[in-house]
Amino acid sequence: MKSILHITLLIALAAAFTACHSNEANYKAAYDKAMERYKEGIGKETYDKIRAEATRNTHFIAGDSLRMVTMPANVYLDSASVGQPYSVIIASFKQQFNAKTLRDRLRTEEGLPAYILFGGPERKYYVAAKGFDNEELAAVFVHNIDKRVKIKVLEPKAWIMHRP
Repeated sequence: MKSILHITLLIALAAAFTACHSNEANYKAAYDKAMERYKEGIGKETYDKIRAEATRNTHFIAGDSLRMVTMPANVYLDSASVGQPYSVIIASFKQQFNAKTLRDRLRTEEGLPAYILFGGPERKYYVAAKGFDNEELAAVFVHNIDKRVKIKVLEPKAWIMHRP
């Protein structure tokens, strides 16, 4: 009788430990589903216009055409003195946790003075790899980003945020 009870208990424990584990594939599937719902709510044409506008802000800086966006944003979870007027943005997130994780990786694995900016029209967390006092130095950093940052740049291409 005890052995049947032990076997039943072991089976129940095994089922509990193997059920519903989150993994990257599950998160991606949930994200893709949410994005489809979002796109359906505003329409594909409107969504495409929004994305095109987001990448259109191209400026000619230091002999190269780069995306530079001027927007109000605040340094988040760091002292305000960390952020300079021109920040090289390599990722943007809706979730604070994701931004903090990438910022911490940039600091520890790459040795960069990374920081987070929060704001903009989409109210996102922007991860800046490094800040600069002028746009030319920021443009040089963006141009050589593959040599300076080994972590994958999550934006389609690194860009410069100018905070007035």
